[in-house]
Amino acid sequence: MEMRATEVGKPKQAHSIVLEGKRHLRVTGVLEVESFHEDEACVATSVGSLCIFGSGLHLSRLNPDDGQVLIDGDILSLEYEPPVKERKGLFRLRANN
Repeated sequence: MEMRATEVGKPKQAHSIVLEGKRHLRVTGVLEVESFHEDEACVATSVGSLCIFGSGLHLSRLNPDDGQVLIDGDILSLEYEPPVKERKGLFRLRANN
């Protein structure tokens, strides 16, 4: 069986954010939509989790093939969640004295 390069795996997608007039947001490099509510949406991107806060948020386009999400509504703020530090094991933890 012959496998083509495109079948082996997708390349890491570039991440970008375009906000137009606080009403239309385009995010690229999206891996998955983690949660979506009228006032908050969180997406996993190629550079970490991004949360969008606002009111009347509406997911107007989700394209998993190109990793693009379009969100409409009254967008108030965008916030990246800090990366979760990987645990190295119990004996790597230090006690604060």
